[in-house]
Amino acid sequence: MSLVYIGLGANLDQPQQQLEQALIELARLPDSKLISHSSLYHSKPVGPQDQPDYVNAVALLETQLAPLDLLDALQQLEQDHGRIRKRHWGERTLDLDILLIDDLVINSERLIVPHPFAQERTFVVYPLSEITPTVTFPNGKRLEQLLTELDNDLIRIRG
Repeated sequence: MSLVYIGLGANLDQPQQQLEQALIELARLPDSKLISHSSLYHSKPVGPQDQPDYVNAVALLETQLAPLDLLDALQQLEQDHGRIRKRHWGERTLDLDILLIDDLVINSERLIVPHPFAQERTFVVYPLSEITPTVTFPNGKRLEQLLTELDNDLIRIRG
């Protein structure tokens, strides 16, 4: 079994409901168990600013799925929510990113773990610290250090 942290984000078609439904669907993934998830947070978009603000969260999943099988399952959930990739870092009904898988480092054409921007994004670091405050990234950077380096511009929606 692997412990996997998944970042969730949405800013179209009732984003809060999109994330709440996605958490239910994560709990139903085969050979997997949803262990916990953070509160939902409101954040400004990264990238193009001519799009609605986001709702974000982080989930902790225990799974027997291989990393690429998990990626396929997450991308299917995105498709089920009507995700269309119009532009890089653009608006979306649902975005599911694998942030960390145990202590694995993966650098393949389809999957990079840890997520390359996880340590830079407030909407990842703060929700992640809510569910597991003692995370250390494979590069040795500790979550509590990241919390002191990033400005918290998030608004908690629901705990």
